[in-house]
Amino acid sequence: MALDETIFLTGFPGFIAGRLVKRLAASGARFLLLVQPAFAARAREEAARIATETGMPPENFRLLEGDITQANLALSKADSELAASETTMLFHLAAIYDLAVTRELALRVNIEGTRHVNSFALEKLRGLRRYHYVSTCYVAGLRKGLIRETELEHAAGFRNFYEETKYLAELEVEELKTKLPVTIHRPSVVCGDSRTGETAKYDGIYYLIHYLRMRPGLLSLFNIGNAKVRLNLVPVDFVVEAMAALADDEKAIGATVQLADPAPLTSKELFDTIAASLAGHASRLTIPAPLVYRTLMLPFSPKISGLPQSAVPYFFLNQTYDTALAQKLLAPHGVRCPSFPTYVDNLVSFVASHPQLP
Repeated sequence: MALDETIFLTGFPGFIAGRLVKRLAASGARFLLLVQPAFAARAREEAARIATETGMPPENFRLLEGDITQANLALSKADSELAASETTMLFHLAAIYDLAVTRELALRVNIEGTRHVNSFALEKLRGLRRYHYVSTCYVAGLRKGLIRETELEHAAGFRNFYEETKYLAELEVEELKTKLPVTIHRPSVVCGDSRTGETAKYDGIYYLIHYLRMRPGLLSLFNIGNAKVRLNLVPVDFVVEAMAALADDEKAIGATVQLADPAPLTSKELFDTIAASLAGHASRLTIPAPLVYRTLMLPFSPKISGLPQSAVPYFFLNQTYDTALAQKLLAPHGVRCPSFPTYVDNLVSFVASHPQLP
């Protein structure tokens, strides 16, 4: 698919943003990449690497130093005018994704930052054809059961300021659907590349991988998962392919799509799948879920298990994410989420080769 667009993108050179830029660059897109000054040097290196790997001219990747937490994104007059005259597509990925983020920082980046991007889109980007906003399935907060793509507002509450501020930010973007051609993307828990295993951060399912790697033969015997709770995982390459596929798909205008596994494993099944990859066998005994939860929430537990207490609730989360619209829109593009057992070995192999990430 040729993509003759100039894309204004926030969040570069983040893991998902960097991969998305590379994927869209290969289709011919040009970029105006909003970069915080502190990350400018790294962003230049990443942009140069992408240009080389895609065979695209370096001038297709222009870095604009700025900050979403500031009015007009803290852009210079020249850069602001450049964005206003050339941007045809906007991808807003910049956010704080830390589950333990403080309220003040989450409010400033996730809500105020999104408001500034929204204002910039409305007031400056006169040639804007599409606005893609990256949210999260966890805007559902403390809701239970089936979470539909068409649902957003609720009063169930939240586990942390990350969930709450991403929810409030999505509300802001949802209101723009009457004024701009908006598509909202809600990924579930994003893990490494399904083909290479590559990742930039060890969180989510990696806590369980690292736990089992400590003593694979012994720890794999005692399953600490839950047969009633499903942990929804999606590899980063699926998320990128899905967003790239819908980038210029007019049927996605006005839609909110949940980029989640339509058939996720229970955390008990995930445990056994990882155990089989590491130790060659599944567990022999399942520890009762209430006992596991209480143990993981003890003060000394994070030092032993490697699982921070802020992440514990996500392994006991009774939520199912509807993906009907996402599947309907992605099917014509040939994009589907792979099942965890088909790529677990690649994740495990990458961790073995990279026990510590830069």
